[in-house]
Formats: sequence, C-alpha cells, structure tokens
Amino acid sequence: MTAPNAAEGVTVATTDRGLRFAAAKHEQLATAKGERTRARILDTALRLFHERGWRGTTMRDVAAESGVSLGNAYYYFASKESLIQAIYAQSHEEHAAASEPVLARERTFRARLGGLMKAKLDTLAPYHRFAGVLFATASDPASPLNPWSAASEPVRANSRALFARTLEGCDAGIPKALREDLPELLWTYHMGIILFWVHDRSPGCAASYRLAERTVDMVARMVTLSRLPPLRPLVRSVLSLMADLRDASAPAA
Repeated sequence: MTAPNAAEGVTVATTDRGLRFAAAKHEQLATAKGERTRARILDTALRLFHERGWRGTTMRDVAAESGVSLGNAYYYFASKESLIQAIYAQSHEEHAAASEPVLARERTFRARLGGLMKAKLDTLAPYHRFAGVLFATASDPASPLNPWSAASEPVRANSRALFARTLEGCDAGIPKALREDLPELLWTYHMGIILFWVHDRSPGCAASYRLAERTVDMVARMVTLSRLPPLRPLVRSVLSLMADLRDASAPAA
C-alpha cells in the first residue's frame, strides 16, 4: 500500500475547510433570508390588521400581500394568534434594547423606572394605529391574545424580568417582603399605562407620557415609604391581595 504524500493531505484538508466554509456561508445566507421573510410577513400582517381588522384578515391575505405561499406563511407563523404573539415578543425586545442605556446609566429606582416607562412608550409608538384593533380582541378574557393568558406568559415573564432589573443595584432600600412581588406589581402598573395609551388621542400621545411621569413619582415614593414600620401592614395587605388575584386568574389561564 502506498502512503498518501504530504501535498495530497494538504489539498484534502484545504478542500474540507473550503466546503465547511461554503456550507456555513450558505446557512448564514439562508438564515438572513428567512429572517427577512419572517419580518415581511409580520409587517404585512400589522398593516392588514389595521386596514381590515382582526377578523377581516386571513392568513391567506397575509401570505398573498407578503408575496409568499400560504404554506410558507404557515411555516413561520402557525396562526393569526401566533402573529400577534410575535408582535408582543418584538415589542418587548425593542423595549428591552431601549432600556439598556437607562439601566446602565441610572442608579436611583425612580430614574430607572421612569426611563423604562419612557422607553416603553417610545418603542410602542409605531404600533399605536394598530393598538385599537388589537384591543378589541385582546380584551376578551378568553382570548389567547389577552396579555394575562397562558399563551402570553413567555413575553409576560420576560417583561417582569426586565422590571426586576430596575431593582438591581439601586438605592431604594426595598423591603425583602416586597422585593419578590414588586416586578409583577410594576408589570401590572405598566399595563395600566398601556391601556391609557391605547385610547390616547393627544398629539404624539403626550398625555400618556405625562401620566407615566407623574405616576412613576408616586410609585417611587410609595416604594420608599414602604420601609417605614407603620406602612408594613399595608404592604402585607397589598401582597396578600396580589396573591389572591393570581389564584383567581389561574383557572382562566
């Protein structure tokens, strides 16, 4: 048997590396193309939901307007509901990205929470024309699009985790009993601001920004005052109420 010479070994190794590089490049291009297709389908769905309403838009409409086959549309999104859940997720990712400079810069609880709420309203702005159409469906307690539904839990959990980060390294001195439940309380508070924003018709939703700014001050003061012994019974009552509400909502979810 003749042993392979060194030149042949180098050639084989070089060719193998080239094939791996080409395969990786092909996969990278395919992924980028898939992401563009997915984004196009999602943007088209947003426009059609606004123009035709939730019930008046079908997956076939979304596919046709996006320039993809119906099967391809279903490959990326299993249903209209999954389109909305993707919009929820996209909105949260935009909020999280816009909040990073705030969390890196600010050290007071009030400034961190205020920055997160402003970032939320800023990143929600492109969705405002669509929000009213969605609210008509999402407000139904039985709808999987309801922000409190089981289907919405992944995005809800990520959002709570973002609010939990407002407590990290800040100077609020939050009592241990409150710290565990405060992220959920803050998430519920921010949903109230969003509900106001859905119905806000002031120029640039200026009223929503004013509401957020003023209520952030109130929330920050209440959290600071919660350390005082006379207010501890009130804190326990609030936490007990939140636990009761969670238990009551569990069967519906």
